[in-house]
Amino acid sequence: MKKVVQVAVGVIYQNGVFFLTKRAENVHQGNKWEFPGGKVEEDETVAQALARELKEEVAIEVLACQPLMTIEHDYGDKKVCLEVFVVDNYIGEASAQEGQQQGWFDLAELAKLDFPAANVAIIKKLKELRY
Repeated sequence: MKKVVQVAVGVIYQNGVFFLTKRAENVHQGNKWEFPGGKVEEDETVAQALARELKEEVAIEVLACQPLMTIEHDYGDKKVCLEVFVVDNYIGEASAQEGQQQGWFDLAELAKLDFPAANVAIIKKLKELRY
């Protein structure tokens, strides 16, 4: 039985656009766009992981966030459980800290980008909520 990797995901939203980063070529689901976040460590809550990951990856300090959804997805080689939050209250200017591509995209542009399969449900939910 495969271990499920718990991941905190931040849908960073500001003025009608969403901040995305592109995964490195050499990692799982490489070269695909993603909402920033990362693995929840054993000794932390999902909220703590989200705050830590967004500070490390995109240099913002989360002041508040709202739960959006939970997604369980099996990639075949790996199972993930994404705890997804809308992050629209933060300090700093989002910028990729690990050398990856980055950008701000509106909802229509999100549909044209290549995402890991688990992220497709996030975009669908954002459309339903009319972000």
